[in-house]
Amino acid sequence: MTAEIIAIPRAALHEQAAQRLRQMLVEGRIRPGAKLNERELSELLKVSRTPLREGIKMLAAEGLVELLPHRGAVAVSLTEADVMNTFEVMAGLEGQSGELAAQRITPHELAEIQAMHFEMLAAYTRRDLSAYYALNSRIHNAISAAAKNPVLAQVYNQVNARLQALRFRSNQDGEKWKRAVKEHEKMIEALATHDAVAMRDVLLAHLRNKRDVVLEQLREAQPAGAAK
Repeated sequence: MTAEIIAIPRAALHEQAAQRLRQMLVEGRIRPGAKLNERELSELLKVSRTPLREGIKMLAAEGLVELLPHRGAVAVSLTEADVMNTFEVMAGLEGQSGELAAQRITPHELAEIQAMHFEMLAAYTRRDLSAYYALNSRIHNAISAAAKNPVLAQVYNQVNARLQALRFRSNQDGEKWKRAVKEHEKMIEALATHDAVAMRDVLLAHLRNKRDVVLEQLREAQPAGAAK
């Protein structure tokens, strides 16, 4: 289900190290709260510690990793309040982004998103969650780009980085995954008809459903009586 980690070529080592680590964090191969062991990761990714540390700094800037005194780099672990607050901000950003995209999208951009959507459906049919999520992420980024507002896109990417791992895990339930696919079909339809209101509504519903699944998962994983 997950992509194989392969040796990284010498060009842009720190960026590629960050990309591999990001995938591991998103897919849960590095669990929330876990310390990033530089020696083990250096051997796994086949890079020296200098580009590895630069890659970790990139992830810290994205909000996926925390750099803690005396502990080093730790995978971010969001509380229920963190999730609520982040999804609240994300709803505003994604709703506006989708509304603008429906108004401004070009035929070429729409064709590219439709092509990715069909690829995503194929990954869903195979139950290949890793490939599905990668395409899903590309679709949402393409919608953001179609809004043609670079300031909005920059803020969207910064906030969305904090939610990537949670959004990935929210599709691990079969029925909820099926519902998410149906919501994506409605997004394509709204974009194709340039229906800004429908696009905003489906994106907000999509994000609300993601939030609810994430909160449910957090609560199930929480020890009884633990503080939120």
